[in-house]
Amino acid sequence: MCVFRPGFRRVGMNRERRFPRVPSTVLVLLACLPGFIAVVALALYAGGGDGAATASLAARPEHPAVSPSPHSAHTAAKPRIVPRSAWLDATASHPQPPPRYDDKVVAVFIHHTDSPNGYDCADAPRIIRALYAGQTGARSWDDIGYNFLVDRCGTIYEGRAGGVDRAVTGAHTQGFNHRTAGIAALGTFTDGVVPKAMTDSIAALAAWKLGLADIDPRIKVHLVSSNSLSRYPAGQGAMLPSLAAHQDGFMTSCPGAALIAKLPSIREAAARLQGRTPTATPQTGRRLLR
Repeated sequence: MCVFRPGFRRVGMNRERRFPRVPSTVLVLLACLPGFIAVVALALYAGGGDGAATASLAARPEHPAVSPSPHSAHTAAKPRIVPRSAWLDATASHPQPPPRYDDKVVAVFIHHTDSPNGYDCADAPRIIRALYAGQTGARSWDDIGYNFLVDRCGTIYEGRAGGVDRAVTGAHTQGFNHRTAGIAALGTFTDGVVPKAMTDSIAALAAWKLGLADIDPRIKVHLVSSNSLSRYPAGQGAMLPSLAAHQDGFMTSCPGAALIAKLPSIREAAARLQGRTPTATPQTGRRLLR
């Protein structure tokens, strides 16, 4: 059997295709044919060989495409969340319209409720009910503004109605209520010590909620202001932390200097809960989470 091997000669950095080499067995057979028929047969052989070579080259790209590695989401376990029915009974609730939703949550805003700190954790439902009454009464809101509330013992409560797993549009950070969730720490944290149980639960809640959209708690995300009373005019985009303080989006001291000072460690803890491992960049040695 004759195996066709097209020849090449290198010119500079390019390759130039030559006519295929005709095997000796073919030449012997051609010698037995009349002159004209032999010429036609030789031409057909060369043309067929060139086509095969071209097809072979086309089937082997010079730079084969590399398949992208599959995207790996960073998620965290859902923490225990006490339903709103634990703090809001039928006698205290107000009629309200259906919840409004966004497509996903890409940032969380941390607040404090500016209420006394020395409460018994068993009283947390009563405190949340009082916050609800104030916001739906004096402020005429249709529901409590925060999506979640966390007490000093680390218990997480569902706030605004609509489902903890869903991207419920809250009323917590004027201008930046869309695609965000509001997490309120029960108490006042302008100074003093923020309970570790509280910060641990905030980290766990943020890790889970942001993980639903594979958002790293340490990055900044692009948000668009919807209200000129925020820190940014309506319609203006802003790069804000994905785990932000209320004051990042609104002119306020909330959630207080003591809790703001804890946000870097809360971000780190949330990232670890998402399974992100710290790495150091060789240029600066700065530790990042991927």
